[in-house]
Amino acid sequence: MKALDKRLTPARPDLAASYLRGEVEAERYAEGVTMQVIDVTAPLRSAPSPEAELNTEALHGERAVVYEQTEEGWSWGQLARDGYVGWLPSNALAKETAKATHRVRALRTFVFPRPNIKSPPIASLSFGCEFAMRGEEANFFVEENGGFLPKQHVAPLSFRESDAVEVAGRFLGTPYLWGGKTSAGLDCSGLVQLALQSIGLECPRDSDMQQALGAPVISETELRRGDLIFWKGHVGLYAGEGRLLHANAYHMAVAEEPLAEAITRIRAAASEVLSIRRP
Repeated sequence: MKALDKRLTPARPDLAASYLRGEVEAERYAEGVTMQVIDVTAPLRSAPSPEAELNTEALHGERAVVYEQTEEGWSWGQLARDGYVGWLPSNALAKETAKATHRVRALRTFVFPRPNIKSPPIASLSFGCEFAMRGEEANFFVEENGGFLPKQHVAPLSFRESDAVEVAGRFLGTPYLWGGKTSAGLDCSGLVQLALQSIGLECPRDSDMQQALGAPVISETELRRGDLIFWKGHVGLYAGEGRLLHANAYHMAVAEEPLAEAITRIRAAASEVLSIRRP
């Protein structure tokens, strides 16, 4: 049988998704149940433990197909949008209800219990979180559970941002967090994924997967704003005028800096530019 990427393959020796029957061997197969994230975010981890490595985050409203739930409160499944497989806390999930209609486009917004900005917020949602809108009142959208979100901070799912670099730039100064994908903290490929999804381009989660996007750019002299520049285990967006925008562990934040300086520093850490892609 062909080798499959474990990050994108819901298969273990004891359990696999039923659609993989005939492709992978497992003791048993399961159809899976579609769930949605009801917390602000849900950490997707490499093992069913809060101490396990954070592989990525599922945002509020995101769907996951769950193949197993443990008595210890963990759900093993696959994210519907980018296909990533791992363990999610079960209490962050619920059975799928109404389909999302709107998405948060502000870096972060508050959910209020009433249509009044002076009321103490009950939650905050990060860029890219989705919700089902059931009505409007004053300057707020009312989400399916009765919370009120400022209209200025959200847009219909059909809305597309015009510039991925501008979107990534909203996160300038956001702390670097391995596996993170929110305005509280994110990593290089998480930043790229959010930026490209916002302009309507589906994007895999990890930088090595993202190297298959778009078309190759042969030379650094041909760089255009929005091109992706890859190193081993790292990716950034070309911001134009010789500058690179990326979440990185050197600054421990999302930063913009001269591309030449980044290339020199990363080369000193034993990595040359691997490729440049135009999504």
